[in-house]
Amino acid sequence: MNGWWNSLARVDLSSGEVTYEEIGEGILEEYIGGRGLGARLLVEEIDPSVDPLQDNVLVFAAGPLTGTSVLTSGRFSVTSKSPLTGTMADSNVGGSLGKEFKRAGIDALLVEGEAEEPVQIEITEEEINVLETDLWGLETSRTVQNLKGESAVIGPAGENEVKYASIVTNGHRVFGRGGLGAVMGSKKLKSVTVSGSKKVPVADEDALKKYVKKAASKIDSSPVTSRGLKKFGTPILVNLLTWLGMFSKHNYREAAGEEEADNLSGERMSEEIVEEHEGCYACPIRCGLKTKTEKESGKGPEYESVWALGANLGIFDLEKTTESNYRCNELGLDTISTGGTLACAMEMSEEGVWNKMDGFGSSPIELLDKIAEREGVGDELAEGSERLCEKYGCEFSMSVKGMELPAYDPRGAAGQALSFATSNRGGCHLRGYMIGEEIFGVPKLFDRFKTSGKAQVVKRSQERNAYLDSLVTCKFGSFALDEEFYSRFLTCVTGERFTVSDLHLVGERIYNLEREFNVKAGFDREDDQLPKRFEQPLEEGASSGNVFDMEGMLDEYYDVMGWDERGRPKEETLKRLGVPEL
Repeated sequence: MNGWWNSLARVDLSSGEVTYEEIGEGILEEYIGGRGLGARLLVEEIDPSVDPLQDNVLVFAAGPLTGTSVLTSGRFSVTSKSPLTGTMADSNVGGSLGKEFKRAGIDALLVEGEAEEPVQIEITEEEINVLETDLWGLETSRTVQNLKGESAVIGPAGENEVKYASIVTNGHRVFGRGGLGAVMGSKKLKSVTVSGSKKVPVADEDALKKYVKKAASKIDSSPVTSRGLKKFGTPILVNLLTWLGMFSKHNYREAAGEEEADNLSGERMSEEIVEEHEGCYACPIRCGLKTKTEKESGKGPEYESVWALGANLGIFDLEKTTESNYRCNELGLDTISTGGTLACAMEMSEEGVWNKMDGFGSSPIELLDKIAEREGVGDELAEGSERLCEKYGCEFSMSVKGMELPAYDPRGAAGQALSFATSNRGGCHLRGYMIGEEIFGVPKLFDRFKTSGKAQVVKRSQERNAYLDSLVTCKFGSFALDEEFYSRFLTCVTGERFTVSDLHLVGERIYNLEREFNVKAGFDREDDQLPKRFEQPLEEGASSGNVFDMEGMLDEYYDVMGWDERGRPKEETLKRLGVPEL
């Protein structure tokens, strides 16, 4: 097959056995790869009710465009059941890991079972080996230094099953959300290393070269991809979102002021800590930042991290925020959930609910190691903000389905609010990134305060992000490239004709499969809710005085999705999409 190897490698850590299976052309064409393939394989392997840290599996998956010349195709996906949320969860990462994996000659790696002692998986073109490791206990950068090839590793947070532990690649690029590092830790899997050089088969090389050249021209002419992201990285969003009144502080209690937020902006980072820019495989945007403070050097922080570990905690010191980001990467902690949990705990402290730490503005750096090691107060923080609030009877967790929200105040954009609430993996901006439609006008600008008709726009965005996560390509490319580019890329690579409508059908199928898994795991309408804080308007800023009728938007959304009033996919919807019975 062109674009796919039609190969799944299965590793049973309990026995050390490695086997290979054909995936099947039908599954590959219906779910493409990456996130979609991960979801399809996961539902075959586990019951939705399983304990994520007991009988779970991990599915690492590339897409048909991975390892080819397609621009921004350097991303790579992992899927499992989340220990943080209990939902199906996937995360993807940039860099070169995906390219090496695909060129090793497999489309997916399924890891099951649990090793008796810590192990590592080594993947080459010739074989896959499960080996004992003496790297258990090391932080992520030291782990990577002891490995050959591209690698995905966990730090102390994953080893100690912190509910929001991440998987780190090459020291700084991160499978961040959902706590999938804890799943690796529960299996005593310290690392996965990959090296490969096989040429990915492409059906029409000449046509692909033509479209790649056109895409490069589009990316080079877009203000977002050629100037904003390339010059300042993702923190270019700080000043823009502050101006819109959507860059909040103090656990979403209020909007950050322009002067204080500017201390964390991409412009300020460029002046004070950025040393150079870097990019992922096959990406001309090069939004990655190599940075240096007076004490340390490293990568980042990204926009989400500078907010979560900065403004959200009432900290507007760039160096302190950057060093907290470095530490999270070393320990293997998701920066968004770490910041969200700490902000929740700081508010609990200020309100007299939980007096085990200081309030807003206090440095979190010493707490990060305690969280990763589950020492003292860190043991409670390691469970995430929702469980912390449940334990102490308060409502300061700014999360959806147990996952802490990212850096966009939902009172400033109706579509993004609805996307947060209905995200299949919990409070996440990347299921349906409505900032494109409501802020940047990509692919079309919609009034951010208008609710009528937003359900259909959110549905389209969720479908688009599902198929992009399955190809697997970077969403930043879609700021410059219209959807026709992706259908042509896939057609050129595979030799099978895919239209934009076909891609949206794939995206809809994936979203409904994930939703059906979550329904079987016990989720319904009650879980598609924003925290009550967002029923109260902000008092200052460009989004002040505004709240949305979430129940009305949910009714409209369920209708356009073909779900019942409880948010469960209707039988006819699942049949139309060919979603397998779970």
